[in-house]
Amino acid sequence: MSRLRDALERGEFVVTGEIAPPLGTDLAAMRRSIETIGPWCHAINITDNQGASLHLSSLAASRVALDMGFEPIFQQTCRDRNRLALQSDLLAAWTLGLENVLIVTGDDPRSGDHPEAKGVFDLDSTQLLEVASAMNAGSDMIGRPLKGGTDFYLGAAMFPEAEPWDIQMIRANRKVDAGARFFQTQAIFDITKLERAVEVMRPLGVKVIAGVLILRSGRAVDFINERLAGLMVPEEIGARIKGADNAAAEAVALATEQVRAAREIADGVHIMTLGLDDAVPEILKGAGLR
Repeated sequence: MSRLRDALERGEFVVTGEIAPPLGTDLAAMRRSIETIGPWCHAINITDNQGASLHLSSLAASRVALDMGFEPIFQQTCRDRNRLALQSDLLAAWTLGLENVLIVTGDDPRSGDHPEAKGVFDLDSTQLLEVASAMNAGSDMIGRPLKGGTDFYLGAAMFPEAEPWDIQMIRANRKVDAGARFFQTQAIFDITKLERAVEVMRPLGVKVIAGVLILRSGRAVDFINERLAGLMVPEEIGARIKGADNAAAEAVALATEQVRAAREIADGVHIMTLGLDDAVPEILKGAGLR
């Protein structure tokens, strides 16, 4: 059983981190990031062409993290592959020893570094969760028995601050029906909206890991508001970062407050560092986590 699954099922408050594989084959910086945040995390997300931009595959990078002694969460997007390739990569992931899978639909390629790329989107995230669940039960998506199945711990994304909430709740419930056992949320800025999401999911036995984004600079705030669909930094938080004498230090203080608040509500936190990997121990210690 994966460490992440075991901790969540025992009711332990978990910490997950996030690593973007490199643009290229030099793994030195990725390894440093894994070594920095890994000891503080139950598992580390390995992103899949994050922001629709080219990186080393999540499959290969996840195996690197595993070989280093840290538990990865293999991230798979529907954007770049058809149903044959998606199923093939899931089988490969299990064969490589990857137990945790986070399934997302993926950003539109027109927003990335290869805007001329053709988005595949043969399946969406809910459909791919159904496929992965079928593999866990021993068959492919058309019902043929597998010669050796899987036992993935399946996760999905949730957007507690997106409106209208009724639509987001319907989508989340469909993902649960499709096999999601945990959610990692988009960055949380309004704690009351995290509370309403957890209230909906908890009776279903699904775990919610709250996203905490370290807003390292005013420039990062502007990039998020201008470029990342579905995410908006509230004006008062943006002003707090931009008005600080030391924006990075203020971002760490804000993230510490958010982790401390999430401890009272969610089943864990997912920390997105935006390059401030060294801040993770300070944030967790400040929030009372060891």
